[in-house]
Amino acid sequence: MNFEHRHAAHCESGVVSSLLTHYGLPMSEAMAFGLSGGITFAYVPIVKVANMPLIAYRMPPKSIISGISKRLGVRFASRKYKSEAEATKELDAFAHEGKPIGLQTSVFYLPYFPQDMRFHFNAHNIIVYGKDGSDYLISDPVFDTPMRSDEAGLSKARFAKGVFEPKGYLYYPTRIPQNIDMQKAITKSIKKTVRMMLYTPLPIIGIKGMKYLAKKIEALSAKDTRYVKNFLAHIIRMQEEIGTGGGGFRFMYAAFLQEASHIHPNKELLNEASKKMTEAGDRLREFALECAKACKKEADIDLAKIAALLKIAADTEENAYKILSKIKL
Repeated sequence: MNFEHRHAAHCESGVVSSLLTHYGLPMSEAMAFGLSGGITFAYVPIVKVANMPLIAYRMPPKSIISGISKRLGVRFASRKYKSEAEATKELDAFAHEGKPIGLQTSVFYLPYFPQDMRFHFNAHNIIVYGKDGSDYLISDPVFDTPMRSDEAGLSKARFAKGVFEPKGYLYYPTRIPQNIDMQKAITKSIKKTVRMMLYTPLPIIGIKGMKYLAKKIEALSAKDTRYVKNFLAHIIRMQEEIGTGGGGFRFMYAAFLQEASHIHPNKELLNEASKKMTEAGDRLREFALECAKACKKEADIDLAKIAALLKIAADTEENAYKILSKIKL
């Protein structure tokens, strides 16, 4: 097999960058994430995750695939299935051909995941690049080395029920343009992200959403200690355990800006914004750490301090986007 497994920080950006690289368009994970406009923030009280409000630090599943397609003109073939047998048959055809294919799966049912790492998340992306006997050869970005799965295990992961159920979803690039204007693509992507993070009218999206969550944390003082701890634990889970984590996505976007500075004429602005975004990631990690410390306390949880740390992270990230708003071609 001539497919090269690459470890990545996040599954969808890792899979997309690996597929594009294999099919002829070399791309880092950070570049795939940044070009697709993958970074965001959303606090959505009406959508519940484990009976707590949804807190998102990146765009929804499949957005990196669609974002890259729109920004670069790359075409992806994709398909969902009603029948597990049909899905397996078509995957086998790709595997025997040695054609790497992206799949959406459930973390919980992938047999190679350690028990203590499994949770019910149905939007985990992997690559199947071949088959050895009855075992599929798998490139899972969150693991250092290639993995294997038997047919039954992978099929169960591809057809898990619940939120974001995969329905056997697979995808792969079918057309990569010969001449891509990367400077233009970088500019458009950055401007879209700046608009969303700074100027959305909704108070729960972007920088406004981060500050809105900070106010909600301050208001937790009216709640009982058990609820406060559950809420803070939920924040940690959504920020640091689901995917890359809030800080991690900021670090990845900072890496994108740094890489873009070697391509784009606005080198100084991109490097300056990259440093601010790295700092924002550091502040988010400090915020998560303070939440974790609070969860272990029996009393005297300093909610004002925790909220203040999130506000500092929001202000730092806001400064990065204000720098990026000056980007021009």
